[in-house]
Amino acid sequence: MSRRLLVLAIAGAIALPAFAATDERTALTLYRAEGDQLFATNGEAVSGDGYAVVHERRSFDLKGGAQDLSIDGLPSALDSEALSLRFPGKGTRVVSQRLLLGQGFDGAVAGLVGHNVTAIGTTGQPIASGMLVRGGDTLVIREASGQASLIKSYAALRAADATDFARGSTLQVRVTGGSAGNTTAQLDYPTSGLGWRGAYVATIAPGTTCKMNFDASASIANRSGRDWKEVSLKLVAGDAQRAKAPPTRDKMFMYRAAPAPMAMDVASTGPRQATLGDLRTYSLPAAVDLPDGSVTQTPLYDSRTLDCEREAVYDTNTRYYGNQPRLERDIGMPPTTQIVSNLRFKAFDALPAGYLRVLTTDRDGNAELLGEGRLDDTPKGKDATVSLGNAFDLTATREQTAFSADAASHRMDEGTRLTLTNAGDTKRTITVREHPSRWRAWTVTSSSIKPTKSTPELLEFQVEVPANGSVILDYALRYTWADADLPHP
Repeated sequence: MSRRLLVLAIAGAIALPAFAATDERTALTLYRAEGDQLFATNGEAVSGDGYAVVHERRSFDLKGGAQDLSIDGLPSALDSEALSLRFPGKGTRVVSQRLLLGQGFDGAVAGLVGHNVTAIGTTGQPIASGMLVRGGDTLVIREASGQASLIKSYAALRAADATDFARGSTLQVRVTGGSAGNTTAQLDYPTSGLGWRGAYVATIAPGTTCKMNFDASASIANRSGRDWKEVSLKLVAGDAQRAKAPPTRDKMFMYRAAPAPMAMDVASTGPRQATLGDLRTYSLPAAVDLPDGSVTQTPLYDSRTLDCEREAVYDTNTRYYGNQPRLERDIGMPPTTQIVSNLRFKAFDALPAGYLRVLTTDRDGNAELLGEGRLDDTPKGKDATVSLGNAFDLTATREQTAFSADAASHRMDEGTRLTLTNAGDTKRTITVREHPSRWRAWTVTSSSIKPTKSTPELLEFQVEVPANGSVILDYALRYTWADADLPHP
């Protein structure tokens, strides 16, 4: 079928159908989105990323006995196998349900089933008016007289109200039993296209001590294929296992609202926290609007000042994973390694995973980016570390100063020299983390600087390097083993 223009009887943009009046808001439970697709400024209108559970109420005028109902305006990416429609009491029950997936024009026509429409011919003349019984290439319209028209070729459909045009999917339900009258049913379903993650901004104050202003927000993305108006939000932090892979969708060219700017939608009062099994939830204190194709920010905590620590770390991240001593002289240790700048602080409360942007005020008074890193789920009172990138003024070079290996004596000795250089105007402390990588049993036989930490897999030094200067760290290790330590054929 060729593309046809859906013509409105009144001026205005296409909008979603209004929900039936109810005292309870639609409630969304949003789970954390790990990927970046939902939050991108480009991409498809409807996304298979993200996960949310929708709880809403729909009102129906029941006739009693068997009846077909149509529920439109559903997200385009919902999980049809997990959809549940429940009527109060024991009288009315669902016999069958069918989900018509939103597919551009055809999906919009399917959403008009049960509504009064007028079919328009190619020359603009009305062909038939009445209730749309069936959509698709061939329309069935039942007129007020009771007669039905089968329409094969038409140019457009005109509806009485802009709210009759629905984006997304339509649920067709057959019910039976119960008495006639108005009733409110509970509709629950999961959908992709909705998700959230933590969005943090730390602004470090100038000076030698590390103090930062910390702002914590929830970043909420909606690419579900429908708008959400005045909804109650519950955000779930943690990793909830899901068996189904997110759906893959062909690119859809549908009407959607322009992405809304980042906005603070609720008052400064923080969300109410609770536990959900091994997960943590944040219930927002006020209703929120989530337009389709938008990213919204809302506060998790009030802004506060935190103590922090800036650290420069030299770490080759080379570890021992074998079952034999490595007796060769050269095991591929890099001669130069970048020194990484990290920011450390203690979580004042539970911090859900997300991204932390670290800023500082420059000489011109503008807040400039120092770096951005991922913040993992961090319980209250635990240390959080975010890497900000390489330290420009700090460098490290590595050389092997001695090596001997005697397999018969079960002994191996190696000497290492690290030259740490600081080209900046202030003194810096560099944390050196070495991972003895030739064998699992070793001892330090000499060191020009005393180690500050020693574990079976780590040797750590704190090295103070003066401004515009350098420091040499020399240390030697002895590896030993016994025949019983080695695998035998």
